[in-house]
Amino acid sequence: MSKLSLTLACPPYDRVQVLLNGTIVPEGITLNILPMEVEEVFWRQLKYGEFDVSESSLSSYTMLRAKGDNRFIAIPVFPSRFFRHSCIFINTHKGIEEPEDLKGKIVGVPEYQMTAPLWQRGIMADEYGVYPRDMSWRSGGQEEPGRIDKVAMTLPPDVRLEQIPSDKTLSQMLDDGEIDALFTARTPSCFLKGSPNVARLFPNFREVEEKYFQRTGIFPIMHTVIIRREIYEAHRWVAMSLYKAFRQAKDTVMRNFNITAALYTTLPWLTDELERTRLALGNDFWPYGIEPNRKTLEAFFRYHHEQGLSSKKMTIEELFALETMSEFKI
Repeated sequence: MSKLSLTLACPPYDRVQVLLNGTIVPEGITLNILPMEVEEVFWRQLKYGEFDVSESSLSSYTMLRAKGDNRFIAIPVFPSRFFRHSCIFINTHKGIEEPEDLKGKIVGVPEYQMTAPLWQRGIMADEYGVYPRDMSWRSGGQEEPGRIDKVAMTLPPDVRLEQIPSDKTLSQMLDDGEIDALFTARTPSCFLKGSPNVARLFPNFREVEEKYFQRTGIFPIMHTVIIRREIYEAHRWVAMSLYKAFRQAKDTVMRNFNITAALYTTLPWLTDELERTRLALGNDFWPYGIEPNRKTLEAFFRYHHEQGLSSKKMTIEELFALETMSEFKI
């Protein structure tokens, strides 16, 4: 029997490398992998459905499903996770010292519905009492002019969102003081170039993020993996086959972290970093599957609904393939 041939679009993370080089092959599937940056993957997949399988913004996928767009089904693979405290940037001349100082400020965001700013807004609300309605929002390209939201939104009436001029970028506007802060996923070029006008809201972000995890048990999920619905419906076994392969690929990386005879990763103090991370987050600090991620996912769906990005609070059972909800045991 010939294998099912599927295209997969995602960045070439370490946690998918053995899928890229063919060391691990999903059962019954031949993968044609297209490595590209996430912005391109998301735009091409969510707008046009170009790929059989792809990485996806968790927020964009949830928005589509909440609107009744059922073109895709997700599996509980989370290739991108990130504590986003480090990605809140401020203009140093605007009197912003603490999160509460964001009230009344103008805050830029590449796309309002992006997963990273969604987590940042949710954390600001839960942890510091700063709500989306307390700020004015500006969206547009961070480094290139003309970026627009890939998914249409109907926001709550108390959220003030405007598009920035088509010839400007958020990075330059932050540097120039035209916006007061930036909630984002990518570090802006103005900060990377060492502008004295730009700083992190949380300069001690690792300490803040570790304490956040200790309080909440949440390691924020950014992205998931989605399958085109028609492929899933025609071959229901595909969901578990892909899930198992992605998990095996990630587990390979975790095992390689333990090899000290010759480091697989180009970091001189990898062992120290690994031990510090395990102490803070536990041994399985990048889990796939439903149960280890239930608390994080439920917090995410609450934020998504509270921020007006979904008309109802979505559930895990609605968004992930049934076959991946549980596994057999011997």
